[in-house]
Amino acid sequence: MAGCVARRALAVGSRWWSRSLTGARGPRPLCVAGGAGAFPPEASTTTRRHLSSRNRPEGKVLETVGVFEVPKQNGKYETGQLFLHSVFGYRGVVLFPWQARLYDRDVASAAPEKAENPAGHGSKEVKGKTHTYYQVLIDARDCPHISQRSQTEAVTFLANHDDSRALYAIPGLDYVSHEDILPYTSTDQVPIQHELFERFLLYDQTKAPPFVARETLRAWQEKNHPWLELSDVHRETTENIRVTVIPFYMGMREAQNSHVYWWRYCIRLENLDSDVVQLRERHWRIFSLSGTLETVRGRGVVGREPVLSKEQPAFQYSSHVSLQASSGHMWGTFRFERPDGSHFDVRIPPFSLESNKDEKTPPSGLHW
Repeated sequence: MAGCVARRALAVGSRWWSRSLTGARGPRPLCVAGGAGAFPPEASTTTRRHLSSRNRPEGKVLETVGVFEVPKQNGKYETGQLFLHSVFGYRGVVLFPWQARLYDRDVASAAPEKAENPAGHGSKEVKGKTHTYYQVLIDARDCPHISQRSQTEAVTFLANHDDSRALYAIPGLDYVSHEDILPYTSTDQVPIQHELFERFLLYDQTKAPPFVARETLRAWQEKNHPWLELSDVHRETTENIRVTVIPFYMGMREAQNSHVYWWRYCIRLENLDSDVVQLRERHWRIFSLSGTLETVRGRGVVGREPVLSKEQPAFQYSSHVSLQASSGHMWGTFRFERPDGSHFDVRIPPFSLESNKDEKTPPSGLHW
């Protein structure tokens, strides 16, 4: 195939990525098979390995979809930036950035312990650090290939009617950390297949990147800002398993003469070691400002017991929680199993559930 003389390939589930290694500098074509791309962290090496017919997925033809760019160490990516996700491998496009507060308990591990707080669990003095995340669209062609590792309908809203438990989801909408963005360019005027791509973005060859926000994207962002906003990110590592939690406030509904406050939370589990482990159980403790403390135990998460290995090191999912108070806290543990049958617990960093006091209107769907 033109442009990929020397290629390196790595199987990620049923997905394959390939990139040119013909020279340390200059454009590097991004080549994918089966409509999905992946680009693991070690891809910056200069080792050459040719892709042979025996390890190419049967019936898959490599095709160039773009050219890699140098990732930004500083600054932010602009609306319209095409990228590959460094962990999950999907193609996507940046809609807009968020400035979040990252509370990294690994960095704070040397700090002295504070006394037990009213929520009933110890807390370290953790100072938030500003970090950039992005609201992005996922290429629909890649969703089937990442469905076992990351939910592609991670962003949910409360429905616009009286049913306090009704939710609706926007498929292929995700939040991505700055360091997970691997940028590339494409000459295709519609490089990402998603029903919202052309409704949100307009091709303009005079711009860099050549996709600019339409008024519909700006209006949608402004109207749904309270429900989309990513403000706090919490992270902690135990036994080389890193847990990242991002909570989102979803709104309040009235039910049986009381107020019910809803949150969703996105959790990413990452195996930083080469040993294979499997998540078996979850143990949550949920403290409400009303004074209640609830304990939740169960097998796996969202009906799964994911295996984290060197080849598939991460799993991401979303869930929901409701309280009859405007704020609260959550924390807990995940129990993992090693191949020898032994178990160990991984801490879930404690995080706050805070409501927006100035909420005015319920979130809006995709109707303009």
